[in-house]
Amino acid sequence: MKKRVFISLLLVMLIGVFSFGVVTLNFIEVLTSPARTQVIKEIIADFEAKNPDIKINLISPPYEQADQRATLMLNTNQALDIIEVRDYTVKQFVNNGKLENLESYLAGWEHNDTLTFVANQAARTVDDTAFIVPQFFFIKGLFVRTDVLEELGVNYIPKTMSELVELCIEITDPDKNQFGFGFRGKSWEFKFSDLIATSFLSDIDAANIYKTQSGDVYFDDPRALEGLKMYVRLFEGGVPADGINWGFNEQVNAFVSGITPFLIQDPDTVALVDEMLGREYYTVVPVPVGPSGKAYLDYGFSGLGIPSYSKHKEEAWEFIKYISSPEVNAYYSKSYGPLPIHSSTYENDPYFSSGVYTAWSYMMSHPEKYVFASYPLDSEKWPGWPEIHQQDMQSLLLGDTTIEAVAAKWAEYWAD
Repeated sequence: MKKRVFISLLLVMLIGVFSFGVVTLNFIEVLTSPARTQVIKEIIADFEAKNPDIKINLISPPYEQADQRATLMLNTNQALDIIEVRDYTVKQFVNNGKLENLESYLAGWEHNDTLTFVANQAARTVDDTAFIVPQFFFIKGLFVRTDVLEELGVNYIPKTMSELVELCIEITDPDKNQFGFGFRGKSWEFKFSDLIATSFLSDIDAANIYKTQSGDVYFDDPRALEGLKMYVRLFEGGVPADGINWGFNEQVNAFVSGITPFLIQDPDTVALVDEMLGREYYTVVPVPVGPSGKAYLDYGFSGLGIPSYSKHKEEAWEFIKYISSPEVNAYYSKSYGPLPIHSSTYENDPYFSSGVYTAWSYMMSHPEKYVFASYPLDSEKWPGWPEIHQQDMQSLLLGDTTIEAVAAKWAEYWAD
């Protein structure tokens, strides 16, 4: 009996010894989906196998509740060591003192030098200081149905906005159900009209896409008015009439069916078009530049940060640098659909160094032409803006108002 007790006590002591020092990190993701969460779990399992002294508890709230849950956990200092931070929540978290400054961590990271220009810009969204390590990007590219253009006798791909609009109008033939451009009429449609209008200006403030570098709102600037005129001309001459009501699904369906051989969309559209159409029938090229010689691209992203009150910051960094490493980040991006964060991935990984992804690689490596600009997401005026813009743009496209009237209204709305 004594021998059994002794052995039991010995086992308890051994278990205590081997479990001593194991740290459990709480990690909350916010862009939750079953497929993406499964990929993250796979990455966590690989990390834990390589780091047996660190365990990770993944918190995956329903997508609709995730931002609210993450904000609540941070604001109430709940146990949290790694947090997924979105482009429009990072400033709020930093201003509340809830995110750790990661500059010293990045300085000692072996892969810091291969972060793309855009990754470095996104990391330092607030106060030019890195509070997150971006995990991926959504940047628009021009999808082109090369087979349709060949059938129509077109032997070039537009490199300027003017060429794109004129070609879309030229190939449009409503009697044959042939149009030029996969228009976005609803649901954040301003990102498409802004892309054309801003390309007429050379002095947009990258920190606020609705202002010039001199701090002025530019909607009623003559250059911006010309851009809006081009956008209206594209709708009137190169788009199906019901394009005014199109969202993402309608855009993609029209592109896949060949009704509209040009589409501007994000990289996660690639997998969908591959499945519905096949890579041999289309390509992706850089977004055409405007008369300014530039295109202003907004970029969606999320990144990982460390709560400032975490008791396990070093261990949290070990995981962040693992999931952010070129190899793991490339795997993550392939599985999920967005763009990876390392320039070396676009150089060395065949999946990203050839084919459609070369368009995004080119844009990210030519900042003199492609300026990555941010929307004023932290403005109190932002929440109501998408609906206001959509209503005004629909009125404009239907002929119920004028370019000058909507431009004046928008300029007044965004005035300081």
